[in-house]
Amino acid sequence: MDNIKNNYEIGQKLEIEIEKIVFGGEGLGRVDGFTVFVPMSVPGDILEIEIISVKKSYARGLITKIIKPGQDRIEDTSKVSFEDFDGCDFGMLKYEKQLEYKNLMLREVLEKIGGINLEKINIENIIGSEVETNYRNKTSEPLFKKDGKILTGFYSRKSHNVFSAKESLLKSKIAEEVIEKFLEEINSYAGTKNEFKVYNEITDSGFLKHVVIRNNEKNEVMLIVVVSKKSQYKQLVKVLEKLYSENDFIKSVYISVKTEANNVILGEDTRHIFGDEYLKEEMEGIKFNIYPDSFFQINKSQAIKLYDKAIEFLGESRNNTVIDAFSGTGTIAMAISSKVKKSIGIESVESSVTAAKETAVENKIDNVEFINGKVEKVLPELLKKEKAEAIIFDPPRRGIDEKALRSVVKNKIKKIVYISCNPATFARDTKFLIENGYRLEKVSAVDMFPQTNHVETVALLSKLDVDKHIDVEIKLDELDLTSAESKATYAQIKEYILEKFNLKVSTLYIAQIKRKCGIELREHYNKSKKEKQVIPQCTPEKEEAIMDALRHFKMI
Repeated sequence: MDNIKNNYEIGQKLEIEIEKIVFGGEGLGRVDGFTVFVPMSVPGDILEIEIISVKKSYARGLITKIIKPGQDRIEDTSKVSFEDFDGCDFGMLKYEKQLEYKNLMLREVLEKIGGINLEKINIENIIGSEVETNYRNKTSEPLFKKDGKILTGFYSRKSHNVFSAKESLLKSKIAEEVIEKFLEEINSYAGTKNEFKVYNEITDSGFLKHVVIRNNEKNEVMLIVVVSKKSQYKQLVKVLEKLYSENDFIKSVYISVKTEANNVILGEDTRHIFGDEYLKEEMEGIKFNIYPDSFFQINKSQAIKLYDKAIEFLGESRNNTVIDAFSGTGTIAMAISSKVKKSIGIESVESSVTAAKETAVENKIDNVEFINGKVEKVLPELLKKEKAEAIIFDPPRRGIDEKALRSVVKNKIKKIVYISCNPATFARDTKFLIENGYRLEKVSAVDMFPQTNHVETVALLSKLDVDKHIDVEIKLDELDLTSAESKATYAQIKEYILEKFNLKVSTLYIAQIKRKCGIELREHYNKSKKEKQVIPQCTPEKEEAIMDALRHFKMI
């Protein structure tokens, strides 16, 4: 790569042919051997692009014109941007091709990050969705003002700039209807002394922030309006009262006052205004109460397929205890309750645990228990008291903390069902388990989020019948790992950067950037004793790539 000249600059227009889609969903092409990443591109596309960023060994560009579309691109070639596709980064692909590329990305990540030989693994075809659009049962949209009119929209790619989508690919039709009615009412005050003020993030002024719509399978709606302060509170209540009284399908209304500066949508002060306090929804034969802050899968029909696959992999455990780690509102723990002696859910969010306990009581499920706490803390202690045959993991994108994985290995848990929303951390965690006496038996992907590059994975790992004992000498300094270090090895970070950026980085450079980020490093006892040793420093573009990897592995 070092002999390939970078003669490109921001704003320059180039013609490029896209070779493939890489993990993360961007297309990759080369101009005179120089790598360029292009969002919203398709293999086989011949494009005119404009360069928006340039590094030493790669650049990024946006499509300005489709010269010749790849055969996997949808027919409408007028759409070229993230905004054109309603924020859907796979919207430019025919749906059957979305599934193919998700399968390919999963396999690539398992091989490159996990180091897994896929020839020995049963990888099932991805489970597609019968419904390709408008499948979300929860929609959160920021409010903004344009040409004197209040609108809702989406954040542009990698920014907080809001745009109004030409069409809605993901939100439900009933959500679209409610938002239109809401906008009509608040815009009726335009030009009057009571005109609603929209919140401005830069100046920290204004009132209206977000509108959130939750709906169930019956198209019953919960309407939540997020505001910054209470200046126009009474006026907003009047608007919501009118909407509630005139639309029978609006069953629940809330106002959430948010003054905190963070990326969480709802504020700490969320008030019930009209109607029911919750929506009713059913999944796997269990009735759930959905509150404003309740976790519930946004694509119910695909979630059922995902959970059914997890239950299939688990098999019968009627005389055994099964632990559901990262249990959320307890869907899986309760779904498997009829197939096990006892199921125990572990969840760090207190409100989710409370909701799970209420749901269990209402559904008369008496062989399930829920514990509030972090999995990495609760699981090791729980396994000292409970003899569990299997564990179901359904972690967030950062994956499973190594402390939790070590407790699984130590207690020789026979069976692990791993549900993942992030193939990279799934591959990392699976690699650890394989290295510690487990076999990856089956993998199945489920397309929970059509039109996006995201994919859910469910896998079965089993404890090998014969434990392998290897005597090794371990230096004391090798054991002194911080929590952050344990999340990803240097090799995994190098692999990620090489794959995404086509850059080779040294362990030294990674260590420098870790230290810069405040990640404690163990002392290197073999370092040079020379007082005036010249230590090479990480270049800016490699620093950016390493920072990206650290963010990807949730180390910063």
